[in-house]
Amino acid sequence: MDTILRTHSRLELLHPHHGLAQRHSLSCARPPRGNQDAKVGAAKRPTYKWSGVACARAAGGGSGLLELVPETKKENLDFDLLMYDPSKGATVDLAVVGGGPAGLAVAQQVSQEGLSVCIIDPSPKLIWPNNYGVWVDEFKAMDMLDCLDTIWPGAVVHVDEATEKHLGRPYGRVNRKQLKSKMMQKCLLNGVRFHQAKVLKVIHEESKSFLICNDGATLQASLVLDATGFSRSLVQYDKPYNPGYQVAYGILAEVAEHPFDLDKMLFMDWRDSHLDGKKKLKERNSRIPTFLYAMPFSSNRIFLEETSLVARPGLAMEDIQERMVARLAHLGIKIKSVEEDERCVIPMGGPLPVLPQRVMGIGGTAGMVHPSTGYMVARTLAAAPIVASSIVKYLGSERGLSGEELSAEVWKDLWPIERRRQREFFCFGMDVLLKLDLEGTRRFFGAFFDLKPHYWHGFLSSRLFLPELILFGLSLFSHASNTSRLEIMTKGTLPLVNMVNNLVRDRD
Repeated sequence: MDTILRTHSRLELLHPHHGLAQRHSLSCARPPRGNQDAKVGAAKRPTYKWSGVACARAAGGGSGLLELVPETKKENLDFDLLMYDPSKGATVDLAVVGGGPAGLAVAQQVSQEGLSVCIIDPSPKLIWPNNYGVWVDEFKAMDMLDCLDTIWPGAVVHVDEATEKHLGRPYGRVNRKQLKSKMMQKCLLNGVRFHQAKVLKVIHEESKSFLICNDGATLQASLVLDATGFSRSLVQYDKPYNPGYQVAYGILAEVAEHPFDLDKMLFMDWRDSHLDGKKKLKERNSRIPTFLYAMPFSSNRIFLEETSLVARPGLAMEDIQERMVARLAHLGIKIKSVEEDERCVIPMGGPLPVLPQRVMGIGGTAGMVHPSTGYMVARTLAAAPIVASSIVKYLGSERGLSGEELSAEVWKDLWPIERRRQREFFCFGMDVLLKLDLEGTRRFFGAFFDLKPHYWHGFLSSRLFLPELILFGLSLFSHASNTSRLEIMTKGTLPLVNMVNNLVRDRD
């Protein structure tokens, strides 16, 4: 799963206007087989021992997990950046706020066409600390296979204790250092400039905008692109924000051993036998289930993540940690040391931003998270050329638009009617998933992964549009058990009515 936000000990810290960082996430690799010694991620961090005492403390309340990991160390790329000089008062064609994958991808492609670009980020050289998992075919389509440092030939889903679904679709982990290095190098070759600061606000004039930064500098740009994730500080919304939340806790760990096949990543494990004898935990899991997501890099190195697919409100981090400790003990996984941990929250669904508006958006701030799955990275990277091409077309020599006209055309290309309709269907899917307990969720995914690959591939990768999504829904209904069909009809009726009403109201 793409994991996008980092939080501390409690989900309650999340606030719609809080400056939350994009996971640098969507929603987390050993190298390809034969190269078991290559390092995962940017650098190995100091490790702490996970003692039996610590496990016992964590099992009692979950918070003990936070004491088992090393202090986070930030690592920067070794690049000499071209810095923007605000004192010269030059107006750049595009100011990109945020140096995550989305912002860098657009900056790289716009600057390649000869337009001037400045990226504004508090830590422009910082290597993204979290993990990205992607379907290999998505990165292959974008010619980015060199940015994967682990590929598993397939994946597996444990629907329950007796049912497994083997997915013949290769899955990979992104090498975050390689991805950022590749993008930064291209930006630098194209003359992209950087300003190390945080944007506090944007003031618009008819043909340009002024970006006020926390270092006292003011930058001028013809167009502003917000790529800051979920801060929602620059892109405006005019409807109540009430998303679902995907919450996950993960660790990259050295273990004595684990029971997983090295040729398969564990996409979902919905089994709950690890909670036998833990009445309260099992009851909570029955109401709002969590699953295990695992990337086995070798026989003793693995990324493990306990995930709540979607809930409103989101589950508390301590609850997820407690479930994870119980699961690992049941699986016989003894943690020898922890290299990294992740505490991630992904807002899913909710309204789109005001369309159009003066500030452009991409990624989380533009509502691009898959509302049913939490995926975003591949979708955002695939959208970057569309946004970049639109900016070049309407800002460059062909049309020379500026101000409101320019941003309106770019927004229209990012969110055409077919993409808005697709997202509406995905929000319908999220609303159904929100209503399912553990047994209902198992029945749903049992039917989902029995579909033809075209349908479940397309749904997870945002490749199906409304006509095919309707066929997807009919096919899912036909594969479902009678119990699941009744459940979908009773719990999905209101979300379906809401979806149809929204589709009718939304017109170009």
